[in-house]
Amino acid sequence: RSTLMRSSAASDVYKRQDVDGVYTADPRYVKKARKLAEITYDEMLDLAALGAGVLHSRSVELAKKYGVQLVVRSSLNESEGTIVKGVGKKMERMLISGVALDREADRISVIGIADVPGSAFKLFHTLAKNNINVDIIIQSVGRDGTKDISFTVASDDLEHALEVLDKNKERLTIQDITWNEKVAKLSIVGAGMMSNPGVAAKMFESLYNSRVNINMISTSEIRITVLVAEKDIDKAMNAVHDEFIMEE
Repeated sequence: RSTLMRSSAASDVYKRQDVDGVYTADPRYVKKARKLAEITYDEMLDLAALGAGVLHSRSVELAKKYGVQLVVRSSLNESEGTIVKGVGKKMERMLISGVALDREADRISVIGIADVPGSAFKLFHTLAKNNINVDIIIQSVGRDGTKDISFTVASDDLEHALEVLDKNKERLTIQDITWNEKVAKLSIVGAGMMSNPGVAAKMFESLYNSRVNINMISTSEIRITVLVAEKDIDKAMNAVHDEFIMEE
């Protein structure tokens, strides 16, 4: 299981340049982005799902399943690439491996849903039946018997989602529907954050210092994702990258 698979790093995300490995951020937006010597399967899967299209997530899933190491290299030169592999004893555990950006995300808010058991289920079950995938979700504290729920969908699904919600507005007890297309998802990914408390606070501090407002937050063991205004995304991405990557 020590077989190496060579993979071209050309992709939709990096379509203007053929990168020679996996970088800590998209080098088109973050000039200080560094090439990683290695990264875990799980970190690469999250980065791929969150907008870093240097590798297709399916190739990483197969490599992880069969224990095959991937080497991401450029097709234009012979420079050393990035090894995608499982966690080994000698593997350097950076706190954060990368910063990912997804501009193809829109926010929908449904206002005034009845604050009763099953209302959230009916909402998301309706969207799921119509093949609409939902990502970040936030629910307000109930007031006067109602609550508000906001969530993100892929930009390609926005129009369809709005049509479905409007069609089922009465059944889902929705009083109003609002949406925002001028947002983007910014994520940090790193297996190192599992054993290091305060990562979220550090990320939020870097955004605060750059005067970037956070609209929504989603977390997992190795990922923190925030939704921010599209106009702030470049300075937000650089601020977070500098906070985590450049100090290591």
